[in-house]
Amino acid sequence: MAAQRSPPRAQERERPGALAAGNDQVHSWILVTSHALDIAWGIAKGSVMVAVSFLVATLCYFRRLHFHLGHRLKWWSGYLQRKFKRNLSVEAEVDLLSYCAREWTGDTPRAKLMRKAYEELFWRRHIKCVRQVKRDNYDALRSVLFQIFSQGLSFPSWMREKDIVKLPEKLLFSQGCNWIQQYSFGPENYTGSNVFGKLRKCVELLKTQWTEFSAIKDYHKRGSMCNILFSDAILEYKLYEALKFIMLYQVTEVYEQMKMKKVIPSLFRLLFSRETSSDPLSFMMNHLNSVGDTCGLEQIDMFILGYALEVKIKVFRLFKFNSRDFEVYYPQEPLREWPEISLLTENDRHYHIPVF
Repeated sequence: MAAQRSPPRAQERERPGALAAGNDQVHSWILVTSHALDIAWGIAKGSVMVAVSFLVATLCYFRRLHFHLGHRLKWWSGYLQRKFKRNLSVEAEVDLLSYCAREWTGDTPRAKLMRKAYEELFWRRHIKCVRQVKRDNYDALRSVLFQIFSQGLSFPSWMREKDIVKLPEKLLFSQGCNWIQQYSFGPENYTGSNVFGKLRKCVELLKTQWTEFSAIKDYHKRGSMCNILFSDAILEYKLYEALKFIMLYQVTEVYEQMKMKKVIPSLFRLLFSRETSSDPLSFMMNHLNSVGDTCGLEQIDMFILGYALEVKIKVFRLFKFNSRDFEVYYPQEPLREWPEISLLTENDRHYHIPVF
């Protein structure tokens, strides 16, 4: 017997219910998926926002750090440059006529005289540049020593025969010069009991540096080393005090020769004829102790310096232009063919270094 079919109308009534159930199920999946996507997007959005915020904060931090470091680096660079420039006691070469035009303007008689003197040096004496030397009470010693080192000159003959480091003790123990304890170290005004120890260290430094420079054959290397040495104020100070002592030692030696009726150079006869320098003690107390502190070298001191170091110091005295004293030598009577160095001065107090 044939199975009975449901009436068509009944089937049609069953389909909407099934469709509705399916639609609800799809809608539920859509809601679940949408909710899951919303949660995932929220998490991802939060992570992205956190990452972006961290990146922005990091960039801002590094930007501020870069600015701060750049500012500090610029400050330190400027500080070191100012410090180095301030300590550089012998400056680089500059054109001679440009220096004159900058320093001597106006139409005063002195300015006109100086311009003519500089033109004389440039056109007739073939001096094209000048090195400015720090203006203080050591500048004559500085100008001379800089050229001795930069030219690589050798020790004076008498220094090669003696150990100059032992000269302070020699004056005291061999020649009885106990007054050497009153020696003054320029602006330091040292009054302690270790004068001999300080002098020995100064003279030892001079010997070491002079030996080192004289052994260097390359001119440019000597120049670089001079720039380093003459930017160290502490070392410079010791070297100049050593030069002062070398001058005092030579004065003492010649004075002993004079007492034994030996022939002495005329410059020392002139020195000992003055009431303020009639013997080594008065020379030290009245003249040498003030050098570096309240005054520089006088003309007669320049003679003694040239004699002690065995160099001919040629000085162009610009304020004496058109006179016989425009160009002078210290000493005027060199005993041998000593090497020559040149200085220029506008007033016999401060010196600069001419460059040929």
